[in-house]
Amino acid sequence: MKVGISLTTNYPDAADPRQGARCIIERAAAARRAALDSLFVGDQHVSPTPYYQNTPILGRLLAEWGEAPAGCLFLLPLWHPVLVAEQIGTLAAIAQGPFIMQCGLGWGDDRFAAMGVNIRTRPSAFEEALDIVRRLLAGETVSSSRRFHITGASLALRPAEPVEVWIGASAPPAIDRAARLAEGWIASPGLTREEARVQADLYRDRCAAYGKAPGAIVLRRDIYVGESSADARAVLQQAVSRGYRGIPAEALIAGSAEEVAERFRSFAEFGYTEISVRHLTNDQPKVLGSLQRLAAVRAAVAQA
Repeated sequence: MKVGISLTTNYPDAADPRQGARCIIERAAAARRAALDSLFVGDQHVSPTPYYQNTPILGRLLAEWGEAPAGCLFLLPLWHPVLVAEQIGTLAAIAQGPFIMQCGLGWGDDRFAAMGVNIRTRPSAFEEALDIVRRLLAGETVSSSRRFHITGASLALRPAEPVEVWIGASAPPAIDRAARLAEGWIASPGLTREEARVQADLYRDRCAAYGKAPGAIVLRRDIYVGESSADARAVLQQAVSRGYRGIPAEALIAGSAEEVAERFRSFAEFGYTEISVRHLTNDQPKVLGSLQRLAAVRAAVAQA
């Protein structure tokens, strides 16, 4: 099993926005020192709190990263697909290792309205956008007159190697879409243990139905690796007391390095190939300490 990180790029605590950016950069450097297997950032628009946008922040973070895979999430219905392909072409050229495109449908009526997009057509817009992006990355000249009106678009700066696509999905139709269209699937951070098992089984079943071998089966988890069990419990209790992201306490992982590794290994039994972590706290020293200890977790689960 691999262990990667999805860096939090929503940073509401900093009075100076440059401070938040510096904290994110420090975390990327710490993730490299921990030899984590992948680095990703998310995607959000018209956020009520300061959110560092995916493509510029990842371009900066790649200077701290190495040859392990990296990528970012695109909520495809909220983007023009030619722009997505152009951004990937540039980021993949900066990256020293493989670039992975994560993507999802997006959510929130207010966000779609702010971006001038009809939320009711997001599934068809998603599939059309993904098809256009892939064709552009493959060197095709693309025209389209469906959700996106494009005439004779092409991409001169393309990745040196194929770009894998991982789709984040929770509802059964969306998991089916991931099995049909992508090289990997990302499970929600809010899944309980039983829900994680059921959804992994469903994803593999749908891959089989399409005659495909499952690719990356990735589980998002919000975690904290403590100096001790007591330290970890204190961080977890504080997060739960604040209703952490609306995620059930059962889905959160906090403990010593040994305890976190054991929890991770339990998901390998369900067929998950990678855990992509996010931290339960935004306290910079605690996050950096947790990342340092995450190196031992990664080493412990590498054979799982």
